[in-house]
Amino acid sequence: MDIYQWEAVSKTGEKRKGEMEGANVGLVLAQLRKQGLKNPTARKKPASKRKKGKITEMEVVVFTRQLATMVGAGLPLVSCFDLAAKGAENVTLQDVTLRVKADIEAGTTLADALAKEPSMFDELFINLIQAGEQSGILETVLNRLAIYKEKSAALKAKVKSAMTYPIAVIVIAFIITGVLMVFVVPTFADLFKGFGAELPLPTRVVIAISEWTQSNWWLVLIAVGAASYSFSNLYKKNPAFHYQMDKLALQLPIFGNILRKSAVARFARTFGTMIAAGTPILDSLTNVARTAGNKIVEEAVMGARSSIAEGRTLAEPLGASGIFPPMVTQMIGIGESTGNLETMLEKVADFYEAEVDRAVDNLTALLEPIILVILGVLIGGLVVAMYLPIFQMGSVVG
Repeated sequence: MDIYQWEAVSKTGEKRKGEMEGANVGLVLAQLRKQGLKNPTARKKPASKRKKGKITEMEVVVFTRQLATMVGAGLPLVSCFDLAAKGAENVTLQDVTLRVKADIEAGTTLADALAKEPSMFDELFINLIQAGEQSGILETVLNRLAIYKEKSAALKAKVKSAMTYPIAVIVIAFIITGVLMVFVVPTFADLFKGFGAELPLPTRVVIAISEWTQSNWWLVLIAVGAASYSFSNLYKKNPAFHYQMDKLALQLPIFGNILRKSAVARFARTFGTMIAAGTPILDSLTNVARTAGNKIVEEAVMGARSSIAEGRTLAEPLGASGIFPPMVTQMIGIGESTGNLETMLEKVADFYEAEVDRAVDNLTALLEPIILVILGVLIGGLVVAMYLPIFQMGSVVG
């Protein structure tokens, strides 16, 4: 099925235009005439106006919010997915939406239809939809899912920006240093050959590094590429290495604190959303563990699940894990004892999402002067090392 852009004249003589899905242009024109429109024309929507590729997390967020809004307005599910498909700019997203629509028309439940599209809908999403369908609160679940997706995407973007900023500056510093070593330092080295005197130690060191870099720059690139590939491969395929790296990440100065707060916020938001949807607590914890994003947090959550399965409380094993702060476990304990666990988890999520925002802002403010000092020392040191012979020669002549 393709999307066609059409123009026609209404019975009152007004010009109308829009978009319609159809197998071919003839069927689209026939449908327009059936609607009472005169002189219809239609052409396939150019592919250039619709991007192709992987469905992004933000597109899933927007889709979830749109679906929640349309279901809340009382539209049938088939119409919701039809409208979502027509408004999709990503061809892949449009195809997925139309396949789900076709499955629903064939009598498949929404959860089962979504389960056929794992590239867009994860296990958590499907389980929540299933719980909403079974309990008759699909609209409520969709609204909670939309909020959850929006909050989750915002939190992930904050953490990503905290990690990306210093890495980007370091990479730029290395690029600038490389350019100086390959193009600028050799010019000074040629100039110093005619001095006829021994160069200062800093200058000799910089020139030696420059000469090595010019001869072996390809080794540097290969080493960096090999190290990156090896790390990525080990992280994905070696559980022990993955576990140790996740453990190390939580212990990093400054960054570890942000990751820990992010993990607590994600845990509380996901767990609270699943409980609110009516998902059994043991199933909820299983899904929360799988979406934790850190093996240490996953281990702590699964430990809490085992505790509940044995008839004990949730707060105690979470506190014993060392991942969750006392305030969090206390609030969870209060929620368990009062029957307001969902409310307490929502308050924890709100608090720690705000904490992540503040931590990232503080990190940015802290890193800026540190990075400026590092860049100044690095580049300023190279410049001074290159000008030392000139300064010495000037003092001799003077």
